[in-house]
Amino acid sequence: MWKSKDIYYISDSTAILIKNLGHSLICQFPEINFIEEKFPFVNSVKEAQKALAHILKRSGGRKPIIFSTIMNEDVRNVFNNSEIEFIDAYGHFLTRLEDYLEATALRVAGYYRTTTEVDLAKRAENINFSLEHDDGTGLDGYPEADIILLGISRTGKTPISVYLATQMSLKAANFPLIDKYLTEYRLPDQIVQNKHKAVGLTTTPELLSSMRERRLPGSKYARLSTCLEEMDQAAKIYKKYKIPTISSAGKSIEEIATQVSQELQLSKRPRALQPRRW
Repeated sequence: MWKSKDIYYISDSTAILIKNLGHSLICQFPEINFIEEKFPFVNSVKEAQKALAHILKRSGGRKPIIFSTIMNEDVRNVFNNSEIEFIDAYGHFLTRLEDYLEATALRVAGYYRTTTEVDLAKRAENINFSLEHDDGTGLDGYPEADIILLGISRTGKTPISVYLATQMSLKAANFPLIDKYLTEYRLPDQIVQNKHKAVGLTTTPELLSSMRERRLPGSKYARLSTCLEEMDQAAKIYKKYKIPTISSAGKSIEEIATQVSQELQLSKRPRALQPRRW
């Protein structure tokens, strides 16, 4: 078994897609140390040759692995080299899809849901909504929200709201459960009336205390006892109003946002895919 391995992500576009795919695969081998590098916009034979020369020089015959989404056959063939391991993501999947769909793929570099003027306007609208309804502001606009995130301080409400708006095209508001509501075990009427859109965020007391300690070291706010008390109060509020909860502990923003949208069955909304440069 290799103790370390060089990994390269090569694309004729941004290489974001292939890097995400590669990461999702190599993370299944935690015992191996991966050294990674990305080569975006490799769209000519000359650029491919330059990238290959760099790879071979750096890796020194250690059989580096290349993940690729290069469409052009001539450019892709530059990497037909016995000193590397080449994984052609598009070539494998597109060929099979062409057979299954009985159709010919465009095979155009970087095509993945084009951003149209309508898309940009919708994204700007969602981002503005998220900012205008951050941290409990704009309560009267909650009927317009797709999602209302609830949680005590430092459970990740704002970054998740922004991700939902920018990446999942959802209008997300978030509301902090401050002492006023925790001690009275209640929620504002605007949230109660829209509780079918609400999801409560929670975490572990230890992680919460650690995060608060970084923000306000040595404060009562960061004490484990304070965190335990607030989490218990929040849990009772969620139970009282029958609001589903999702833990943010040990999860990425992407994971939490996906779970939130699934909880409210927003991920099941049908929508047509438009081409987009990626």
